[in-house]
Amino acid sequence: MTWTLDDPINLGSLRLKNRLIMAPLQQYKGTLEAFPIDHHIEHYGRRAKHVGLVILESTAISPNGRLWKNDIGIFTDQHAESLRKVADAIHAHQTPAFIQLSHGGRKSSPEVTHSLVAPSAIAFDEHYGQPESLSAAGIQSIIEEYRLAAKRTVQAEFDGIEIHAAHGFLIHQFLSPLSNVRSDEYGGNSENRARFLKEVLLAIRGEVGRQYPVTIRVSATDYCAGGLNPEEWVRMLKPLETELDAIHVSTGGLLPIQPSDVHSGYQLPHAAAIKQHVNIPVIAVGKIYTRSLANRILEDQLADCIAIGSPLLEDPDYAERLLNQEHASNRG
Repeated sequence: MTWTLDDPINLGSLRLKNRLIMAPLQQYKGTLEAFPIDHHIEHYGRRAKHVGLVILESTAISPNGRLWKNDIGIFTDQHAESLRKVADAIHAHQTPAFIQLSHGGRKSSPEVTHSLVAPSAIAFDEHYGQPESLSAAGIQSIIEEYRLAAKRTVQAEFDGIEIHAAHGFLIHQFLSPLSNVRSDEYGGNSENRARFLKEVLLAIRGEVGRQYPVTIRVSATDYCAGGLNPEEWVRMLKPLETELDAIHVSTGGLLPIQPSDVHSGYQLPHAAAIKQHVNIPVIAVGKIYTRSLANRILEDQLADCIAIGSPLLEDPDYAERLLNQEHASNRG
């Protein structure tokens, strides 16, 4: 059976009305204390009408893991209360909403971070500076922050969680051998490097239960020899597959390296490579901006859902037009 953007799909227990997802992209509009403002309510509510799912921008689980000085967070109950208003605006269109939970690790904002931490004392660049290698106690403290963030996500009446394990942030740093040179149980082989992710995921599951949707965003390649690739990701994710409801496949961010060729669907081969080996939905992202390309990806079973980001920032009605492109051309 072939699928199109219009077809519904299940992410775990959640039924999406179509396969078009609003990808998480920063607004750079949060307060200095990481609270959302009226802009976030209007922005997400305005764009929720036609997509099957809205994934909120990266939301910090810790005041010490914020990605930018003007991002948003969910590290207090007051943050959850403010974020509920954003969820309500999205739900007004009968569209579900996920929060993307993140910790920046060595890429946390120097402007609001008091103690830069990472799996190993390896700097991303001079701007961020050298982080401190996390102790076992420090690791457990951050896992607890993820658990509490998951609890607050439910309190804020969001419909699911996306774990941010991409773009060079803390979980990605643990997973890649380029940024994790630990010699304890959190470093070395792929099983050990995935231990932090596993413990974060199980802590979240212990809080929200198995029926609450939890997905993960990954960077399928580090664009550098010796870094992560789809095959390595499959080795690390397969043991966790029963605890996840979808895999959202992006690329890069671990190192200050950019892909040499950014074209329509440039990240798709990585999503397709991972999809061959998993039994949960795979979300493709990366300049998939036409209905014809999106439908071809779905029909060829290279991915199960399509996420779009930048066009929705510029045009709140972009999703409606994308979904109607084929119908309009047929009428023409």
